[in-house]
Amino acid sequence: MDSPLKQHLIDPEICIRCYTCEMTCPLGAIEHDDNNVVVDAGKCNFCMDCIPVCPTGSIDEWRVVATPYSLEEQFGWEELPEQGEVTVSETAGVAPSNNAADDPIAALLADAHRGAGGKAKAPASASKPTVNLYNLGNPIEAVVQGNYRLTADGSGVDVRHIILDFQGKPFPVLEGQSIGIIAPGADADGKPHLPRLYSVSSPRDGERPGYHNVSLTIKRDDHGLCSNYACDLKKGDKVNVTGPFGATFLLPNDPDARLLMVCTGTGSAPMRAFTMARQRTIGKKSGGMVMFFGARTPDSLPYFGPLNKVPSSLLQKHLVFSRMPGQSKEYVQDRMRTEEDVVAEMLQDPNTHIYICGVKAMEDGVERAFTNIAESIGHQWRNLRDVMRDEGRYHVETY
Repeated sequence: MDSPLKQHLIDPEICIRCYTCEMTCPLGAIEHDDNNVVVDAGKCNFCMDCIPVCPTGSIDEWRVVATPYSLEEQFGWEELPEQGEVTVSETAGVAPSNNAADDPIAALLADAHRGAGGKAKAPASASKPTVNLYNLGNPIEAVVQGNYRLTADGSGVDVRHIILDFQGKPFPVLEGQSIGIIAPGADADGKPHLPRLYSVSSPRDGERPGYHNVSLTIKRDDHGLCSNYACDLKKGDKVNVTGPFGATFLLPNDPDARLLMVCTGTGSAPMRAFTMARQRTIGKKSGGMVMFFGARTPDSLPYFGPLNKVPSSLLQKHLVFSRMPGQSKEYVQDRMRTEEDVVAEMLQDPNTHIYICGVKAMEDGVERAFTNIAESIGHQWRNLRDVMRDEGRYHVETY
């Protein structure tokens, strides 16, 4: 057989079908069908341009194979195949070795498993998610139950709370998952618009307990086709939906799990779902939740009023504003340093789960804050973060 090779793959269970990788790839090596997003081994040159744009890490998967998996095989996957045993025959001119330094297979395997940021894992106690139940070829129709503006008219930001009802059809979605909204019409090439992904902001049993409807937190983008479509929806309108998507950014069911949540803007959507789910499941017991939530002003912070009504015994809130008149700019990473003792104590607790969600620009600042705080208690943040990720306690989705 031929010498083994490293193949770039996408994890279909974790992928949220945002198609950002496909739009980023300079070689056209990434494509999709109604079900999956896949990589063409014959075109991929490992340029890595797609790695940093993926919000979930599903793009950062590799296998060492004797023969590349075909596109047809990948399109049919519901989960990634395990790394199988790979050997090199003598006819390939390479003899196996016990030394990884001169064993080509060991070197390839080590390289394939390294990844760019480590594989995301769901919390050990999280419920098993349903993924890709409704896809491009088989969307589900939802009816709009309500569309409410969350931000003040003069704030300069139009953020909407939109509630969807699935008319009695099954749509099993967990806190932390996303769904796709398909805008009607076609693009310049005459192709139907791809779904736009939005994080669910309601608990698994519905915006109202037992109703099993789903709410979304959507910010209007002046040039965003789908965001304008969604923000203009009226009660009774019908919408085509795909999903649910995402298998790692999930809420632990363990009532003793503590949540350290860092978010900006509409990145608050999954945090709202987490908080409401905890309110319903643990009652008056301490929630063990701390949130750092950043926005420009109180008027532009989604759910500002309802958040302030959540008891501090359930959720310790740090609402941070960067554009307050007469005040210095403050960002979530600044408040994290101010509250260093709180963060440091949580970092040392093996029951703590970290969730980061919002604009990608926030990531570097938050990482630096965690680095500084971890060092203050004698830890290297990179090592601590990797341990937490391996244990399903570190979760990032930025866009």
